[in-house]
Amino acid sequence: MELLLLLVKIIITISLLALVSTLMKMCEALILKPKRLRSILRKQGIRGPPPSFLLGNTGDMKKMKSSAKKAQQKGEQAITHNCSSAVYPVFDEWRKSYGPIFMFSLGNIQILHVNDPEVVKEISICNSLDFGKPSYQSKEHGPLLGQGILASNGASWAHQRKILSPELYMNKVKGMMKIMVESSMTLVNSWRIESEGGVADVHIDEYMKSFSGDVISRACFGSNYSKGEEIFLKLGALKEHLSKKFFYNGIPGMRYFPTKSSREIWRLEKEIRALILKAVKERKQEASGNDLLHTILEAATNGGFSQDETDRFIVDNCKNIYSAGYENTAVSATWTLMLLASNPEWQARVRAEVLQVCGSQMPDADMVRKMKTLTMVIHESLRLYPPTPVVSREALEDLKFGDIQVPKGFNVWTMLVTLHQDPDIWGPDAKEFNPERFVNGINGACKLPHVYMPFGVGPRTCLGQNFAMAELKIILALIVSNFSFSLSPKYRHSPSLRLVIAPEHGVNLLIKSL
Repeated sequence: MELLLLLVKIIITISLLALVSTLMKMCEALILKPKRLRSILRKQGIRGPPPSFLLGNTGDMKKMKSSAKKAQQKGEQAITHNCSSAVYPVFDEWRKSYGPIFMFSLGNIQILHVNDPEVVKEISICNSLDFGKPSYQSKEHGPLLGQGILASNGASWAHQRKILSPELYMNKVKGMMKIMVESSMTLVNSWRIESEGGVADVHIDEYMKSFSGDVISRACFGSNYSKGEEIFLKLGALKEHLSKKFFYNGIPGMRYFPTKSSREIWRLEKEIRALILKAVKERKQEASGNDLLHTILEAATNGGFSQDETDRFIVDNCKNIYSAGYENTAVSATWTLMLLASNPEWQARVRAEVLQVCGSQMPDADMVRKMKTLTMVIHESLRLYPPTPVVSREALEDLKFGDIQVPKGFNVWTMLVTLHQDPDIWGPDAKEFNPERFVNGINGACKLPHVYMPFGVGPRTCLGQNFAMAELKIILALIVSNFSFSLSPKYRHSPSLRLVIAPEHGVNLLIKSL
């Protein structure tokens, strides 16, 4: 009996110790560490909105966004290009109160908002492996959220940049031009049928997604592109679910809570990974190939990775290609067509240039390079509506930018939508559509060209930049040379954040064949 009592006491003691240990760890993670990190910045004179327990400033952000949404719905649907106020209205208020550098919290995730141009310059050129992907983003989600490839391992990121270089992607782009033209003509021919004999009111969003999806599926999976279409369809569904859970990333344990949305995310992740690796297995059986999957597979094979790292490398790169080549390209093409529809004089200038450069021929790589006016229009569209509104990184060790000491564990956010429309940088017409500002290229467009970074900047520039630009130029060139278009009365201007900045209600155009 005494032995049994002793055993019970031991079990109770162990349980209490485990409970106390767990509570201490929770206290450290939820209270002490965030407070300690914030105090380091507070001593440097950096302030921010006071966070609430567990939720941080998430409640303020959701409340402000909801209020802005209601105000927008009550007012006239005027076309203004102030994306910052539309997608992150609370930041406008915080900047007024605390300046361009302040701190806030998403749950127990501590974030330093930096929009001082000089500090942004130091951040953008930082190539330290200690300034990497935020750890609050799971390994699976990073590429979909625009945070690069191979998650938090800095060495892996550096190696990946070496073996999948921008030059390699550029060479691939030249070989993909035919695919881009064929996919563009499929779209053009479908509109020609619909608009025959008059003007058609077309909701263009799905067409743009279909075009970019077809291009990227064929570019990545070659003759087996139907497999790519299935994968990218599931990736789109996954991204939609992730966008709804964005504000809850910082709530402790939330990502592991088996809600209906979380279970759907887990299911999609598992299916996507299985589909990609199955496609890879089938691809290995083919002798050679010139598609992107073959290139990724070759790079992974020569990368010296373990099998698990190889699988992650391949899956993450396929996700990254989806994000840059499919989602971002489709939404950028949609915004650019909206702007051209709203500005007929620029639509006419682009059309005249395309007809002069291409004549009756289909565009090729040399012709695309000569389309200067179209390039200016695309740059201006990406300035006003960058697909990814924020660049986020985490200090994996203590770092210094300018006079700011950023402690290990703090995340750093740079708001592109704000920097891209700052009148002090771009001039008094910063919130207006004026492609002429890019007549001398990006370096001549504003006082501080390093703040223009729709594809990122410095050592972490998106590898797919040239691919995306080629896609945009070809689809837009073929549309403007075959159609004239204007905004439909159905169009409601409402930029919305769904991990990318997209038109909430889509874009309707009145299209007429030429």
